[in-house]
Amino acid sequence: MKKALFFGVAFLFGFVLLMGSVPSGAQAARTTKFVTIGTGGITGVYYPTGGAIAKIVNNKRKEYGIRCTVESTAGSVFNVNAVMAGDLEFGVVQSDRQYQAFKGLAEWEKAGPQKDLRAVFSIHPESVTLAATVDSGVKNIKDLKGKRVNIGNPGSGQRQNSIDALTAAGLDYEKDIKTESVKAAEAPGLLQDGRIDAFFYTVGHPSGAFKEATAGATKVRFVAVAGSGIDQFITEKPYYAKSFVPVKLYPGAVNDADVHTFGVKATFVTSAKVSDDVVYAVTKEVFENFENFKKLHPAYEVLTKEGMLEGLTAPLHPGAVKYYKEAGLMK
Repeated sequence: MKKALFFGVAFLFGFVLLMGSVPSGAQAARTTKFVTIGTGGITGVYYPTGGAIAKIVNNKRKEYGIRCTVESTAGSVFNVNAVMAGDLEFGVVQSDRQYQAFKGLAEWEKAGPQKDLRAVFSIHPESVTLAATVDSGVKNIKDLKGKRVNIGNPGSGQRQNSIDALTAAGLDYEKDIKTESVKAAEAPGLLQDGRIDAFFYTVGHPSGAFKEATAGATKVRFVAVAGSGIDQFITEKPYYAKSFVPVKLYPGAVNDADVHTFGVKATFVTSAKVSDDVVYAVTKEVFENFENFKKLHPAYEVLTKEGMLEGLTAPLHPGAVKYYKEAGLMK
């Protein structure tokens, strides 16, 4: 009886010791916070943007207990909805889509204002860019009448930009053009194959999609989107600003001068439900590694820390505000 009692106590003591030795790894696993960043198509700038942010944050994984992953998505509208639903913690979203979601406009008219949407920072400028085959004869946006034009897939930010550009030029996308609605990654191949005459894409430059579109046997030109009435158009839609396509980045295009257009900003958003410490950590690591971040993509060359607090419509997340005040970027 005594022997059985001795072994029972010994077993219990050993079990307690074993459990005491586990927490370092198991507890770390339990306390790791997994966050996902929604981006866009892999040929755009959103995907590498999300990857760059995740890489910077993951370098401090042990310090913050945060592990970032990136997801290629359908774009801005999808990202807003997924962040609001809690399926994503962060998303890269066009500034116009941030505005519309928070105000309950466009795709969010029925759902109403997305009041839990929170801004973190803005990133690179994006130009509403139009490319057409030389054979199509499209030299200005009005020449698109009757042509086969891709305006972007449903759920992307670029689709509404395309419609806005056409409307400003006096064209109805449902009546005046033969509308295609494929993802931006598919458009360059369709253009080179002669299956479409032109396509819009709202993106930071240089863009892999436009490099592909201008590098094939089919000659391609960038077409000016800005024109008469654009000043009034921008006044009515304050989230837009004048922009241009730097054609030196695309030696395969037939253009010999930069092409005027308008654009938005890519912004980084989250939900009010995401914890302050997570948003603080992500914001801090991006800004504390600002120069390295700028080197991760040519589209970031024009970034300034102050500029990354502009172009935001939704309220700033408290976690981001905490860092900005510490860094002297906000009072």
